[in-house]
Amino acid sequence: MQEITVNTIYDFKVKNIAGEEVSLQQYEGKVCLIVNTASKCGFTPQLNAMEDLYREFQKEGLEILAFPSNDFAGQEPLEGKAIEQFCQLNYEASYPIFDKVHVKGANTHPLFHFLSKRQLNGQFNSPPRWNFHKYLVDRQGRVIDYFYSFTSPTSNRVKKVIRKLLAK
Repeated sequence: MQEITVNTIYDFKVKNIAGEEVSLQQYEGKVCLIVNTASKCGFTPQLNAMEDLYREFQKEGLEILAFPSNDFAGQEPLEGKAIEQFCQLNYEASYPIFDKVHVKGANTHPLFHFLSKRQLNGQFNSPPRWNFHKYLVDRQGRVIDYFYSFTSPTSNRVKKVIRKLLAK
């Protein structure tokens, strides 16, 4: 049997929308919903649902981390600040939006490699199959759950798990 190495999201650095490297260590102690997003997808209105969820739970310790990706049918044609402006102007997004990443294939960002591989996260194998795949991370940086693209961020299923994690 293959050995499982459990890390946390705090082991990773990502680039913010301005292209500056930042450590996910800054989210230590927060519950995080990590989502691969795209501006030209049928699920793009979930950006608004993500904002609703963020407004509802941010004061209790929820962070939503949006990672734009062009890996599915070229549905994220925008770059850098244009992505952030699109999300803010059209969906009032106030949660952090990071630089565009690959979430599948040979160039998968190490964070998404970790999120999607049981050998690394200790929980499950769940690579994104489309835009708006969601990973839920507890206050200790461990992957706890995931939700497919068709699951709204404001669904009762998602909120129930978030409330449970925030109560800990």
